[in-house]
Amino acid sequence: MPNITTSDGISLYYEEAGQGDPLVFVHEFGGDHRSWEPQLRFFSRWYRCITFAARGYPPSDVPQDVSLYSQARAAADIGDVVDGVAGGRAHIVGLSMGGFAALHLGLMWPDKARSLVVAGSGYGAEKQHEDYFKGVSETVAATFLALGSKKFAPTYASGASRVQFQNKDSRGWLEFAERLGEHSEIGAANTMRGVQARRPSLYDLEAGLRTLAVPTLVVSGDEDDHCLQPGLFLKRVIPACGLLILPKCGHTINLEEPTAFNGFVADFLKSVEHGKWSKRDPRANPAQIMRTD
Repeated sequence: MPNITTSDGISLYYEEAGQGDPLVFVHEFGGDHRSWEPQLRFFSRWYRCITFAARGYPPSDVPQDVSLYSQARAAADIGDVVDGVAGGRAHIVGLSMGGFAALHLGLMWPDKARSLVVAGSGYGAEKQHEDYFKGVSETVAATFLALGSKKFAPTYASGASRVQFQNKDSRGWLEFAERLGEHSEIGAANTMRGVQARRPSLYDLEAGLRTLAVPTLVVSGDEDDHCLQPGLFLKRVIPACGLLILPKCGHTINLEEPTAFNGFVADFLKSVEHGKWSKRDPRANPAQIMRTD
């Protein structure tokens, strides 16, 4: 199996398809490397697409020690994949947990990211919900360990921002839930405790985000409620950032609405490659409603 070894000695499994400029996909907590199949089939016509299983997700290594999981480490793992597989620089597309990690990669190692797609990212970022998010993250981790992934997966996959996917595409949702049921309980619990529950709020990163020069596209579903305000925040503070809201859409955006997702991301990548995705024009002053002089 193709794999790379991270700077701290963890083996990460990856797959690739197509030829061209490298395009790295980073999956969410509930997904894995297989979650990007609709994107690999589409983008591999023009790009060298790379998807990998995060640490804790077989066939990648599953460290038993929760201290080996963190937001910084998740970003570093993307960097190791970019260096080890993609030649040192790539477009990065991340969903949810993967979107957070992609954003942190852009902050920590901007030279590794040609562009960033930050999709479905915001859970735990809202300051008023920080304590709740940490508490429910611990509950989710404990439930994975107590029930096992296979038994808990249908419940987790039926969350408030995932029923949209189930209603639109019952077969696709069932495949998602079944694959979630194949995940390592220990890997899921350690990821939830070490990465999700401990990551800093996006609002605490404002100073760095205001200096982020990497072209960025933020994507949210309009029924993915806890990503909407963080998405607006990212749009306002990242200099070269666009915001896309998909209607009647939940959290699993790339699987729920693959045609729309692929089309908008493709247009974004083309804009970046042609030097057309620039910083916001300073004349577009958000404090101005109408010009009078």
